[in-house]
Amino acid sequence: MTASPKGELIVISGPSGVGKSSIIDAVLDATVSVFSVSATTRQPRSGEVEGVDYHFLDRQEFLDAIASDQVLEWTEYGGNLYGTLRMQVETELADGSNVILDIENDGAKQVRQAFPSAVLVFITPPDLEELEKRLRGRGDTAEDDVQKRLAVATIQIAEAPGVYDFVVENRGLDVAIGQVLDILDLPGVSTRG
Repeated sequence: MTASPKGELIVISGPSGVGKSSIIDAVLDATVSVFSVSATTRQPRSGEVEGVDYHFLDRQEFLDAIASDQVLEWTEYGGNLYGTLRMQVETELADGSNVILDIENDGAKQVRQAFPSAVLVFITPPDLEELEKRLRGRGDTAEDDVQKRLAVATIQIAEAPGVYDFVVENRGLDVAIGQVLDILDLPGVSTRG
């Protein structure tokens, strides 16, 4: 697909530990695209910057934004609300930038409703054993959290073909990055041979 004068809205999703952040970083480096900064009701962590890491809203501000259709997609996780501010995305798209969202399946479904032309890509591991190995290899994930993430991943992977336009298996990061860039076919500064 070739980007029109308006930018493309791109969703890149996948289970925790699948390499999605590395793929998104590579797409951002190789194309004329911006990453959408999510909004959240959780408190900022040490070192996080407003508008860079998240847009930090209190719960009532977030609920008011949802009620007035200012939120493109949202979900609740761990007692906090997370979502994408519609105005930020629409402004970037109107300026001709491609906008990349890193969101979960429920958010992708909401984006599909609001932006039928959005391109939805799901990154999957070769199998759950490999995903478990990657999660454990991080060294910062507690055992119960590994099990929760694997359970969520099982659901996400099963649901992906019915939600996403493309499913890319990450058997190797460079190959997966190339596949995603080929799918998106965005103008940019790609140095791929």
